[in-house]
Amino acid sequence: MRVIALALILCSFVQSALAAAAAPEIDPQTSLAVVQQWIYNYRTKPDYAHVPAAVRVMFHSQTFKEPENAGIYLGFIAGAIGSNPAKAEQLVNSFFPVPPEDEWVIVRAIAYSGLPDWRNLMRKIAPKMPGRRVMIEGYLSGAQQTLLEIPLEEAKLGMMDKLRGAITQNPFKKEERKLDTRLSYATHQDLLDILWGYYFATGSYVPIQRIVQMLPWSKSRDTVDKLTIGSMARYTLASYSVRDAALRDYLRGELARQSAPIKAPLAEVVEAADTVQLGAVRKDAVAAVEELKTKGSDARRNMDFWGQLGVGALALGCVSAAALGQVAVGIPCVIGGSASQGLLSFWEKQQ
Repeated sequence: MRVIALALILCSFVQSALAAAAAPEIDPQTSLAVVQQWIYNYRTKPDYAHVPAAVRVMFHSQTFKEPENAGIYLGFIAGAIGSNPAKAEQLVNSFFPVPPEDEWVIVRAIAYSGLPDWRNLMRKIAPKMPGRRVMIEGYLSGAQQTLLEIPLEEAKLGMMDKLRGAITQNPFKKEERKLDTRLSYATHQDLLDILWGYYFATGSYVPIQRIVQMLPWSKSRDTVDKLTIGSMARYTLASYSVRDAALRDYLRGELARQSAPIKAPLAEVVEAADTVQLGAVRKDAVAAVEELKTKGSDARRNMDFWGQLGVGALALGCVSAAALGQVAVGIPCVIGGSASQGLLSFWEKQQ
């Protein structure tokens, strides 16, 4: 009995020593590359026990320094939390200590986890993050939305709503500019990355359904954001489906259930994945970007459109081109590479 107890103590000591030795000495860039590949393969071979170690590598590598470029990692953490409700609290506690500047990741991952009782978990974890009290209260009160509560697009005001607002507005009152914190999938590219991260952690098709709903935007010529995000959705679906037979079969099954605006681009995704012809998807999307840059919006081909386009045009050229594999298009990039670009590039090189 004493021998067994000694062996257990020794085993525990060795595991602790290995964990302690792993963090500071590993080169952050190298370890993050390993974690990227691990995340991509996770859904086919879940490794729940190593999620805490992977998350620590993310924090150690300053992955969340630019939040808009870290969506796929945030989505993965959220999916990992939601994948095992019985152990969710234990998993979240294992992430601590968390750098104060990265505590927002834990808050948002819990809110995005899809756990039925995520609010209770948020309240339990809140004392560990007093500096994020405002953010936590925002989610608990419903002022900030969970991942699946975020709408595809912001609701557009009708003519009567606009007229009512104009009539009731005080013309002499000085308006204060407020930061617009509303989210929608049509205006925030990082949400697409978050959905992919959640899928990699869970294998659930719920985030895939939301991505499929974005496909009609790949044919949009009305707004820059829609064309960008729709093109990214179409290309990432095709690219990941090439390597994921189950996802390919799921998308093929969706063809019979989807409406015409979704069915056409979805059929292109399935055909590209079946024939491993991603180049056609790339070429079509890049051509659409060029057409929008040249001709402008279908709805507003005038100076007002190009005036509001501004930096967005450069961002579109950079994001779409990078996401679609065109790294040299002669357009100055004004934003960093998002995860859907970076990980696509990384994983494609591994094949």
